[in-house]
Amino acid sequence: MLAEARRLPSRFLRRIIRRAHPVLYVVGALLAPGLGWSETILTAKYADPTTRYDHGVLSDAIEWGTLEVSLDDGIVRRFILPENLVFEDTAPRLADLDGDGSPEVIVVESSLPSGARLVIYGPKGRLAQTDHIGRKNRWLAPVGAADFTSDGRLEVAMVVTPHLAGRLELLAFDGSSLTRLGTLEGLTNHRIGDATIAGGIRTCDKGPEILLAQMPWRRTGRTAMVAVRFQNNTLIPESFTEEFSPTNIAKAIACDLNPA
Repeated sequence: MLAEARRLPSRFLRRIIRRAHPVLYVVGALLAPGLGWSETILTAKYADPTTRYDHGVLSDAIEWGTLEVSLDDGIVRRFILPENLVFEDTAPRLADLDGDGSPEVIVVESSLPSGARLVIYGPKGRLAQTDHIGRKNRWLAPVGAADFTSDGRLEVAMVVTPHLAGRLELLAFDGSSLTRLGTLEGLTNHRIGDATIAGGIRTCDKGPEILLAQMPWRRTGRTAMVAVRFQNNTLIPESFTEEFSPTNIAKAIACDLNPA
């Protein structure tokens, strides 16, 4: 897992999810009769920059109106959001969440009146989504995906309102919905105005661990680095002696640094 997710250039066990609604508009090449839809996503990226959502939490006021996925049969499919939604994110993330050998796409969609939500896309569109946070200009920062439960499937980690409560959430995906497995507050992976999402996921001798900063994470002064693992249905944090910095994050991901 990379230490940070960089923002794309701006120049041009409680059920919390309802079944996803379709996107407004899908554009893609037509398939020959009888071939059906391709089921394997190879790449994904954001397109159609827009300024219709003026949050600017990721270093500029430009977000994205379209998710573009490339499939293994050569088709490029575009999922175009309605005017009241944007992709407020650094880049889409690919992860095989359901264990079928084909990746899903993890994104952040933000609503003009209701803030951010995490959404899982497949080759045909949305598969599952969290509720919106509930207020404009409230955001969430994905961490990544790993098998935290040792069941052979990947779970998704995210930090909800990383500049306010800093609530880490671990979510399981079953193909059509997401289930919250655990939460832990007081942690973050982003500062307002940063173009990147920091931290990440490592797998060392204790299994998958989420690397985050202890709040508050300021631009001056020392900030503690924390590793969080999922054990006995609980998110368990352990602090490092070293501070939260790009160098120390990289060392921790490489298993060269461990909590005290």
